[in-house]
Amino acid sequence: MSDNIALLVTAFARRVFGRTGDVESLVRLTGGANMESWSFDYAGQGYVLRRSPSADMMAGRTYGHDVEAAVVRAAVAAGVKAPEIMGELTEADKLGTGYVMRRVEAEVNPVKILPNAPPGLLHDFARELAAIHAVRSDTLPQLPETSAESLLAELRGRFITFGGDRPVMALAFKWLEDHLPSPVPAVLLHGDFRMGNIMVDADGLAAVLDWELAHLGDRHQDLAFGCINSWRFGYIDRPAFGIGPLDEFFAAYESVSGSSVEPERFRWWLIYSTLWWGVCCLQMADIWRSGLDEGLERAVIGRRTSETEIDLLMLLDEDAPEAERSPITLPSPAAPRRLGEPSATEMLEALARWIETDIKPQAKGRDRFMAAVAVNALGMLQREATAPLHVHDKSLSDALLAGRQSLNTPGLLAQLKAQSLAKLAADQPKYSGLAAARKKWTI
Repeated sequence: MSDNIALLVTAFARRVFGRTGDVESLVRLTGGANMESWSFDYAGQGYVLRRSPSADMMAGRTYGHDVEAAVVRAAVAAGVKAPEIMGELTEADKLGTGYVMRRVEAEVNPVKILPNAPPGLLHDFARELAAIHAVRSDTLPQLPETSAESLLAELRGRFITFGGDRPVMALAFKWLEDHLPSPVPAVLLHGDFRMGNIMVDADGLAAVLDWELAHLGDRHQDLAFGCINSWRFGYIDRPAFGIGPLDEFFAAYESVSGSSVEPERFRWWLIYSTLWWGVCCLQMADIWRSGLDEGLERAVIGRRTSETEIDLLMLLDEDAPEAERSPITLPSPAAPRRLGEPSATEMLEALARWIETDIKPQAKGRDRFMAAVAVNALGMLQREATAPLHVHDKSLSDALLAGRQSLNTPGLLAQLKAQSLAKLAADQPKYSGLAAARKKWTI
């Protein structure tokens, strides 16, 4: 596939830059669950192709790559640190839709950034968000304008489409509906401002990537989105992007933007964003199941729903009556049988060990990344085979959405905590929220 893409990218580069020569060092970058990114060199310069290979993958999106590119150009013109766009794909290029950016030489992997984050990085984030929110509307293409109410209604519709049978999510939907913030003037939002979409070098923030979710709305949505625990990459004790404390981030943003941060409004958007990511995980599973994208990574991301349920319960716990927040006791897991013929657990262990020792060491680039994804998937199945569980409950979810049950229902919170802990232990035993929740909730 890369050989064919190399020919097509070469033809595109020749058209855009008006020069002869071939692309070099073409490689697909890891990550990017929705879009593909390909790095390459041409005529001595480095570039990145961001593309959707098929029209089906763009179906249902509010706008296409042409609008996305226009937003990025407007942001760059306003002083935001985003990659320079060099040219856009056309149908004749036969590469799908997308555009080519000048490559920024900086680190994007949060696992490498966060342990030794440059001093002042949190202030860089505040400055960049303030710059994005200050982009003049008359420089932008037409973008959807949203409100807390409209976004929540759309998200609830998606939840119902994907089964509507996860009680923790239903609980969160009802809480959000009962605590809707009042409307505020809309500003440009990046929509996906978080670790993983931010490039960092020794001097601090180097570039803001992935503008496909840009829209107009409440600035608090951007402030909160990157602060959900899923985007802190293990640094649960650093609530602002995995970098530092919220009060420091709020003060920095207020200083540079001239706008105040409302803590309760921020909390609403933090809960909403956590729930949004959980529904997106369900959607990833639906995309994989439909055959639109049969990649293993899609299916595995679908199992990340459980991390958001733990995070939601951690966020909502403080609103429950004190009597319902009593510590819970968890049963000890049964040891798997290891006699006679290999059990399902042991067969899955064998497959994971084979990939880890025989396949992964020989793999390179994205293949090596996908080998790690496969080992992760097999681990989920091992743990679930050892302790089968079921967290889907449509009738309870419906009751929670309707307000017939709530955080005040005796014993409900303890039940949801126990189920969510067991589910996350099977899906992602190393997720930071699991250890934190066990410490907070159990005896």
